Amino acid sequence: MISPELLEILRCPHCVSGPTRKEGPDPGRLQLVREAWLVCLEPDCGRKYPIRDGIPVMLIEEGDKWRDTPVDALPVPPPAA
Repeated sequence: MISPELLEILRCPHCVSGPTRKEGPDPGRLQLVREAWLVCLEPDCGRKYPIRDGIPVMLIEEGDKWRDTPVDALPVPPPAA
């Protein structure tokens, strides 16, 4: 489970870094979905980051894998290898 305090500080790494940084005072906010995914709230992002063994996998490449998957179709993330 992700604590509310951690959720408050985590941001989508794609939306807060370098040339892909979104405008605004607080870009890349994330929403916790089914205690298993962090979904970027930026309208044009769509990245979704799995939570494996209680640890968010905040790699842009991981978020990219799930961009086109609707939130209600996200699987339960498998445990970390």
